[in-house]
Amino acid sequence: MASIHKEFTINASPDHVWSAIRDFGAVHRRLAKDFVVDTRLEGATRLVTFANGMVVREVLVDLDDDSRRIVYAVVQGQLTHHNASMQLFAEGHEQTRFIWIADLLPDDLAPSIASMMEQGTTAIKRTLEEAP
Repeated sequence: MASIHKEFTINASPDHVWSAIRDFGAVHRRLAKDFVVDTRLEGATRLVTFANGMVVREVLVDLDDDSRRIVYAVVQGQLTHHNASMQLFAEGHEQTRFIWIADLLPDDLAPSIASMMEQGTTAIKRTLEEAP
């Protein structure tokens, strides 16, 4: 099973960053503008449309406000297994350490998913640092 780890610092308060992450239906507006172009809630899932045209259905697995951690899984598409988490840690009052981990199968899709996650980290950082 492939495991992809991304860790980066955002120049924004942990409360601001967490507010955007926990808004499960607003990825395209609050978390990763221009990387995700649409997010639609459909029952217990969300349909996420990426700028490259890829559409995935994700289910919310866990949302923990105390630990500022969200877990979600892709439940449809080429992946036979996908589980991802995002967790935040305060680095002072106005900086946030962001950790994003995805575990997936089949392994041969890891390079393309890692590339997308790299694009996602750039979009997340830009979106959250530009937001008021």
